[in-house]
Amino acid sequence: MTCVERLSLCTQAIELCIVSQNLIEFWAVATRPLASNGLGLATDKATKEIKQLKRIFILCPDTQAICDVWENLVVKYQVMGKLTHDTRLVAAAIVHQLTHLLTFNTDDFTHVF
Repeated sequence: MTCVERLSLCTQAIELCIVSQNLIEFWAVATRPLASNGLGLATDKATKEIKQLKRIFILCPDTQAICDVWENLVVKYQVMGKLTHDTRLVAAAIVHQLTHLLTFNTDDFTHVF
């Protein structure tokens, strides 16, 4: 998302939220070597980026309800493999009553729900 796009959402009074899963997945990609499709950041740089993300976005808390909803979804839709992580994002969105999910991986969300 560009700064202009984020500014547009903010001026429309749209709250932008993340959950811990977003931070965890960012860390994994940020600290993975470039040769392995990562960003190759040192942990101190990744730490600074995480702090910045937490300043920019509302961090919705993890709750037991997210785990419960996630479990129901993976069983109901027979989710397997990598989609398990995306299903947790959907569960968090349901629990926190978030109406939209911004992603660059739209294919990951077409198989469930």
